[in-house]
Amino acid sequence: MANLYIGLVHYPIYNKHYEVITTAITNYDIHDIARAATTYEVKKYFVVHNIPAQRELAKTIMSHWQTGFGSTYNPDRKDAFAGVELVSSIRSAVEQVETAEGVKPLIVTTDARTYENTVSYAWMRETLEKGDRPVLVLFGTGYGMTKETMQEFDYILEPIYGPGEYNHLSVRSAVSIILDRLRGEAWWAKK
Repeated sequence: MANLYIGLVHYPIYNKHYEVITTAITNYDIHDIARAATTYEVKKYFVVHNIPAQRELAKTIMSHWQTGFGSTYNPDRKDAFAGVELVSSIRSAVEQVETAEGVKPLIVTTDARTYENTVSYAWMRETLEKGDRPVLVLFGTGYGMTKETMQEFDYILEPIYGPGEYNHLSVRSAVSIILDRLRGEAWWAKK
């Protein structure tokens, strides 16, 4: 099975007016995605932020749970944070995966829209299960990554749809759903 990496991207991101912005790091995103990543055996979870002060904030939050009082108060949280890495750019995350694996990863992202290189979850799951090339799945914050950034990636996962018209999941929810689709048990095969 290929190794799976994920990244939460805070720049370059669109706001609701499709202006390019940097989004703020949130405590819940760090915590909840780290826990989901550990549950689904993600090799590394990159928090991608271009502003040093925001990375320092994230580092302070993480150190509380890794070495501070939180590490003894809730050791499970300490385990989850072991796989989190703060980086300044998507390129830095890609380079770290390439250094660790000896090969450039397939770079995959998500979006609420479809593109020419959109692939299904079944296809990506099979690519992970049968392949040996690492996969880096990137998740955008705000209103998604810029169009120019999206064009640099190998594949884009199809949107997550519910039965109704509403389609605006939090990134934490989307990450959990997608990790389950890519690495969760094959519940549909059970009788």
